[in-house]
Amino acid sequence: MIHSLEAVYRREVSAYFQTPLAYVFLAVFACSAPAFAFHVGRFFDTNRADLAPMFDYLPWLFVVLMPALAMRAWAEERDRGTLEFLMALPIPLWASTGGKFLAAWSMAALALALTFPMWLAVNYLGAPDNAAIATGYLGAWLMAGGYLAVGQALSATTSNQVVAFVLGTGAAFILTMAGHPLVLAALGENAPASVSEFVAGLSAFEHFDAFRNGVIGVPDLVYFLGLIVLALTIAGVLVAERRGGGR
Repeated sequence: MIHSLEAVYRREVSAYFQTPLAYVFLAVFACSAPAFAFHVGRFFDTNRADLAPMFDYLPWLFVVLMPALAMRAWAEERDRGTLEFLMALPIPLWASTGGKFLAAWSMAALALALTFPMWLAVNYLGAPDNAAIATGYLGAWLMAGGYLAVGQALSATTSNQVVAFVLGTGAAFILTMAGHPLVLAALGENAPASVSEFVAGLSAFEHFDAFRNGVIGVPDLVYFLGLIVLALTIAGVLVAERRGGGR
């Protein structure tokens, strides 16, 4: 069974680099993350040797870039008519779903790795809390995984990659904004406190914030891993229901 997962993983990674998608994604991420940190986040004006300006804006980059990476997962298979062929292979559905996800998650890890020179730069400029930076990267990778899993689940609902991208971006935006003070303030005026607390608990940004502050909490790990498992399970169910259904 592991061999099936590995086969799908290798197929998906290869597919990324056979098109401009991987190169465009990595180039945009490698340029955008430092640009937000240095220009929008005013890195040099903070007089602090840390990566807080970059981590502040990573979730907003993920809102757009992770759905772009996830949109082709199942939509492309349905559009090209290869979904039935894939499902006919002696590969369990969980291996197909997991292989596609792990390939995209590896791309996200590679994109984050391209920002490591910034980590080296802050160590050259001062004495940052490297443990907090490391946990920030871990949180960013987990958040990327959550958004990728959600994006792949939504990709399973359509054969149009543009539609999948729009749906994924909308879902990622909702998950990011759920804990925003503006949203909570609006809810606080019209909803019980328990509802506001529940909505805040759904916020990926709030759970990521703990990581970027150097704290690895069990609730935050459970949130991201649970989001990944739930979204991939939904993706598998949707694909199974549409098996043999064409486009």
